[in-house]
Amino acid sequence: MALRTETDKETGVALVTLDRPARLNAIDLATAAELAAVWRAFRFDDGVRAVVLTGAGGRAFCTGIDRDVDVPQPSSPYTIDDPLLAIGPKANDLWKPVIAAVEGMACGGAFYLLGEAEFVIASEEATFFDPHTTYGMVSAYEAISMAQRMPFGEVARMSLMGTAERVSARRAYETGLVSEVTAPGGAVDAALRAAGVIASYPTQAVQGTVRAVWSAREAARARAMAHAPHLIALGNLPPERQAELFRGRGAGEFRTR
Repeated sequence: MALRTETDKETGVALVTLDRPARLNAIDLATAAELAAVWRAFRFDDGVRAVVLTGAGGRAFCTGIDRDVDVPQPSSPYTIDDPLLAIGPKANDLWKPVIAAVEGMACGGAFYLLGEAEFVIASEEATFFDPHTTYGMVSAYEAISMAQRMPFGEVARMSLMGTAERVSARRAYETGLVSEVTAPGGAVDAALRAAGVIASYPTQAVQGTVRAVWSAREAARARAMAHAPHLIALGNLPPERQAELFRGRGAGEFRTR
C-alpha cells in the first residue's frame, strides 16, 4: 500500500499519508487508485469529519507523477489520459474539509492535491516549484489549479521558471498559497490542530461551507480545464525527448525565493 490512513475516532480527523518516501512520494498508478478510493470511502464514513493530507519522510510532500509510469496517450489532440485528474478529494465528490500539510518539496503533480485542499500549512523548510517547462511539458492542470490560489504573476513565474527557481514557504505564505508556516517538522501537528477545530463543528454546516466556497471558483476553473488537453497535446515534447531532458537534469540548478 502506498497510502497510510489513520483516523482519530475522538476528534473525527483522518490523517492520510503518501507513503513512498524512497520515490519522494511520487504517484504511480496504484497510488492514484488508492487516493481515489480513500476519498470516496470517506464520503460514507460519518466518523471522519475532516482530513489532513501529508507525505512521509520529510523530504517531500509529493513530487507529482512517478517518471517510471507509462501512460499511453491517444493520438487525438482533443483528449488526454491523465491518471492524476482523479486523485483529489473534489474530483471524487468529497466535500469534507481537507488540509494539506507540506514538509519538503511539493512540485508538479502535487498541485492536483494542493489545488483541491481547503488550505495548505507548510513547514518553513518546504519549497514549491513546477518542473514542466524544463522538461518540455506544458503546465496546464497544475497552473490552472494554482491560479485559483495565487496572483497571476506568481503563478506565471512559478510555471515558467521550471526547476530554475523554488518558491519558499515564506513566499508561498505571502502570495496566498500557504495559510500558515510552522517550524521544521511542525506542519502535520498544526494541520491536525486546525482539522480538530473544524471537525468539532456540526458537519452539515462545515460541508455546506466547503461546497459554497468551491462554488465561487468552479465555473472559471471548469472553463480553463476544458482547454488543458489541447494545450498539452500541442505543446508537449515527445515522451522520449522529455525523458532525455529529465535524465540530464543537474544538481544545484535552482534558487529559492
